[in-house]
Amino acid sequence: MPNSSAQDAAIFLPENYLSGMFYGNGWASGDDLVEAVEPATGARLGTIALANADTVANAAKSARKAQREWAASSPDDRAAIFLRALSVGEQYREDIIDWLVRESGSARAKAAFELKVTLKAVQLAASMPHQAQGLVLPTTPGRINMARRRPIGVVGVIAPFNFPLYLAMRAVAPALAVGNAVILKPDPRTAICGGLVIARLFELAGLPAGVLHVLPGGSEAGEALCSDPEIGMIQFTGSTGAGRMVGQNASRHLKKVSLELGGKNSIIVLDDADIELALRNVAWGVFLHQGQICMSAGRVLVHAAIADDFVKALADKAQALPMGDPTDETIAIGPLINQRQADHVVKVVRETVDAGATLAAGGKSDGLFYTPTVLSGVTPDMSAFREEIFGPVAVITTFADDAEAVKLANQTEYGLSAAILSRNVSRALALGEQLHTGLLHINDQTVNDEVVNPFGGVGASGNGSAIGGPANWEEFTEWQWVTIKGEAPAYPF
Repeated sequence: MPNSSAQDAAIFLPENYLSGMFYGNGWASGDDLVEAVEPATGARLGTIALANADTVANAAKSARKAQREWAASSPDDRAAIFLRALSVGEQYREDIIDWLVRESGSARAKAAFELKVTLKAVQLAASMPHQAQGLVLPTTPGRINMARRRPIGVVGVIAPFNFPLYLAMRAVAPALAVGNAVILKPDPRTAICGGLVIARLFELAGLPAGVLHVLPGGSEAGEALCSDPEIGMIQFTGSTGAGRMVGQNASRHLKKVSLELGGKNSIIVLDDADIELALRNVAWGVFLHQGQICMSAGRVLVHAAIADDFVKALADKAQALPMGDPTDETIAIGPLINQRQADHVVKVVRETVDAGATLAAGGKSDGLFYTPTVLSGVTPDMSAFREEIFGPVAVITTFADDAEAVKLANQTEYGLSAAILSRNVSRALALGEQLHTGLLHINDQTVNDEVVNPFGGVGASGNGSAIGGPANWEEFTEWQWVTIKGEAPAYPF
């Protein structure tokens, strides 16, 4: 296990760190190795050691032991760790952005934004140890009646590939801040920027040994997290299908479960919207990070009165977006994460065009690159209307009035994010009140997260739990009721 040193600190992730996992108190290798690959070029970035059930079990025991001392540490000491991690993140800003660009296929602007919100999550976590941690409740005279928040113990975090650094850190940081230990299982496809970067940040910040484990792995590791008796909670971000399995497995073992899942999100463009601003919002909501975001605008619902002009202008905008290797800072559209995802996008678009939709722009693939695509004339019976595509595809459906817009937006099992564009805020709010969604944005697009806000979906987008901002205390702690009397009462028997 290599140890950090002043020399190592000059390089954020020394080369020998890219061949293992962060096993609580250092960097360890494993037997099951996979290559980390740059999707834009196929270049090898390093070798990742995958955790198995035994690795998870050993890490859970180590984490539970370390957690007790960590929870008992002073608020000042815990807060200082996060402030140092924030400083380390700023110091190595360009290195971390490079890893996001290369491993996750992020355009550089997206990677820079992802690091920004990640560090904001760390900054907010630094304040949590000093926040109020309970309530004084009314009771009879002579008795103190309290409800206080206590750490769960060990929290398992299963994070996805699309915003790998932020979607892991938004759970890891607050869970640690309130006194838990954490076992993070990043997606193997982004194990460096979604896992090892976080381990290195906290290692350089001086986090005590055993409090954080970063174990890349597949389904075996995920199942082990859900069943291990030392782990009290699972926070999962990912697809709805995988989330259902995680929820079932973790609930069977009576664990607390937070599920943030997929979405088929609608952005509604009313007939009174500013068309130029609407185009910019739609393009951002649809094409950002190749559409590989749970909040991406999976449906663009456009009032029939403006639809023809809107489709033509959006097609022109899509065709003008530069696509290629995201290490080039001028690139807006990078590669999809792997061939399986690229094949899925091709399949959905082909099925939808075959069913009668019009291909207004794009629709071409080259390996992992898929051109920004605009489909018009999409109806509710078509694949692109129903399925989460996770690709750079604008799915345009028209509506005649506000009632039909609401009906179309709610015609899905998902309920994550929605957006409405209109010059009439009262009209937009009245429409928004009728949408079944956990996130609602008036005069903005669907891809939004300011870290300070509770974030969660309903229906197939989640189990109604939320993560972020004020919701973090609810998620990563459990209530304990405490009463205190000066003398025990003399009960009748």
